[in-house]
Formats: sequence, structure tokens, C-alpha cells
Amino acid sequence: MKKKSNIRAVMCKEFSRFFGDRRLVLTTILLPGLMIYLLYSLMGGAMGSLFAPDEDYIPVCAAVNMPEGARQLFEAASLSFDPIDSTEVETYKDKIRNEENADKLFSGTVPEEDVSGQIKICFNSARTESAAAYSAASAVLDGYKDSLLKIYDGPPEDLATAKATVGQIFSMMMPMLLMMFMFSGCMAVAPESIAGEKERGTIATLLVTPLRRSELALGKVFSLGIIAMLSGISSTVGTVLSLPKLMNMERSGIDMGAASYRVSDYLALGCVILSTVLLLVAIISCISAYARSVKEASTTLSPLMVLTMLLGVLAMFGKAKTGIGYYFIPLYNSVQSMAAIFSFSMNPLHIAVTCATNALCLVLLIYLLTKMFDSEKIMFGK
Repeated sequence: MKKKSNIRAVMCKEFSRFFGDRRLVLTTILLPGLMIYLLYSLMGGAMGSLFAPDEDYIPVCAAVNMPEGARQLFEAASLSFDPIDSTEVETYKDKIRNEENADKLFSGTVPEEDVSGQIKICFNSARTESAAAYSAASAVLDGYKDSLLKIYDGPPEDLATAKATVGQIFSMMMPMLLMMFMFSGCMAVAPESIAGEKERGTIATLLVTPLRRSELALGKVFSLGIIAMLSGISSTVGTVLSLPKLMNMERSGIDMGAASYRVSDYLALGCVILSTVLLLVAIISCISAYARSVKEASTTLSPLMVLTMLLGVLAMFGKAKTGIGYYFIPLYNSVQSMAAIFSFSMNPLHIAVTCATNALCLVLLIYLLTKMFDSEKIMFGK
């Protein structure tokens, strides 16, 4: 009971230091989620307006020798066109080139019975409206080509479900973002709690009390892990809320409601995140205990930050690994587990191995941190 009370006392001290500073709470927990939501939402809106025309925009094409079959397809696709004479082609091309009536598009076609001919399309790629008109006209002309050659039995049909599409997007984006948020949350609190106290000399007060070094290490890691997780949750909520706008999912017709994750998925994700945050806090705490100042600790942790980001980026390429050996690799196993959860392909055995591996590494790092607290040379530079 005494051991638990000592650990609780250390945790309460850390919570009092952190939550007693309103500015620290604001910048570490509240602002990250809010800023990420605003930034990603603005980025999504800006990219949507940059690469897509207005929703009420209707492309207009100028065409020479438009065959009857192609004209019917254009009308079926609600695309209007202006029939022009071959003598007007250069005039229209100059207008498109100079961005005058840039939504106009000239497409020279061949008579319907002459299948061996070619179709030439002119457009201005620097103008969003002209590029949209080109895409729409190209799709119609591809359908016209298929109707002439009879190669395909109707247009291609995408059989991917909305759930699979959303799962693919989330499994590519979220593991990388979560690893970045968790590491940022740990970096915001761990170096200051250990290296900062060493630099100010306040940790000496704790070390001379009848407090076991293991209790001090456990109290530090658990309390810092909880604070870092709060920061990560804030950033994650901001990302999830802004992701549809960032990816232009509404404009693309992607149904976000298809991402109906089960309770077991959320529980597995919570276990993976918790074990990963505690592991990151333990790693950063050990490095901070060795450093003599917060600045030195932050500099030493730079390679770890790059490694964490690199592991997150790896999730963007390919599916989650199926071999169980990958889930014995600390941190990398967390990325793979999160990718599997978000892609609706979770394997409970892989999740269990990931959490067990992270927990084992956490125990070893806490033991190492305990030994570092025992070393006067490391703690006091003697």
C-alpha cells in the first residue's frame, strides 16, 4: 500500500505542476487539436477551390464536325457544346491560350463512320475551369470510342465498397498522424519533467526523500503518459473532424458514414495507443535523465523524432503486415496494428503481441530509469 501511495504522490505532484499552469494546459492539450482542425479545414477548402471548379459550374465545349453519336453522349452527360467552323479553330485556341473564355474547349472530331481518324482536344491546364471541361469531355469521348469499337460491355464498374475506400484512406493517414501526435505530446512534457528538474536542481529534493527510485520512475512515467495521451487525443479529435474537409470527401462522393468501426476496434486502438504512449514516455524519460538540460534533451531526441515519423510514413505504403514477427518490433508494431485496425483487418493475436511487446520494453526502460536515478554521476554529474 505504501508503494502505491508513493507512486500516487509522485503522480499528483506531476499533475499539480502541469494542470496548475493554465498556459501549459492550453498550449499542450487544447491548442493542438483546435489548430489542427482549423489548419486542415482551411487546407482542404483551399485545395478544393484550387483544383476544382465551383459546384454549379457547367463546362461548355466548342466542337468541329461533331458526330451524331458523340453529340448524343455529350447531351446525356449534360455537357453543352458550340458547333463551330474549321476556320474558327485558331481564334478559339487563341482565346483559350489567353484565358479568355477559358472554360471553352475546342475538340476537333472526325466523321462517325471514319473509325481510323483521330480526335484532337485543346485546353488550358492553368485554368481550373478549362481543365474540368477537358476531363469531362475526355470521359465522354472515351465512351464514344467504346461505343464504336465495342470492346467493353458498358462502362467499367468499380466494385470497391465505401467502407473499403474509407478504410484505405484512414489506414494510410491515421497511423502516421497518430505517431506524430503521440511523440509531440510526450516531447511537450517529459523533458521538462526530468531534464528540467535536473537543470533547476529540484529533482535532488525527491532523491533525498525515503522514496524508492522505482516508485519515482513509475510515478513519472505514468503521470507523463496520461498527460501525453490527453494531448494526443486532442490532436486526434481535431484531425478526425477535419479529415473529410482535408481529403475533399464530400466533393468526391466518399461516404464517411461507411467507417463504422466496432467497439472492439476502438478498444484495440486504445490499448495500442496507451502502450505506445507509455513506451515513448519511457524512452524520452531515459534520454532526458541522461541529459543535463532541457535543450540538450531536445537535441538528443531529434533522431528519435525522425525515426518515429519514418515509421508512420511506412504505413502509407502497402497493407498491414500479416507475419507475426513484425509485431515484436517496438513502435513499428504499433504502426502496423493501427493500420490493420483502420483498414478493418485487425488480427487480435497481433494486437496482443504488440501490447505485450511494448509492455515488456516499458518494464525494461523503467528499470533502466530507476538505475539512472540511483547514479549520482548521471543525476548530479559527479
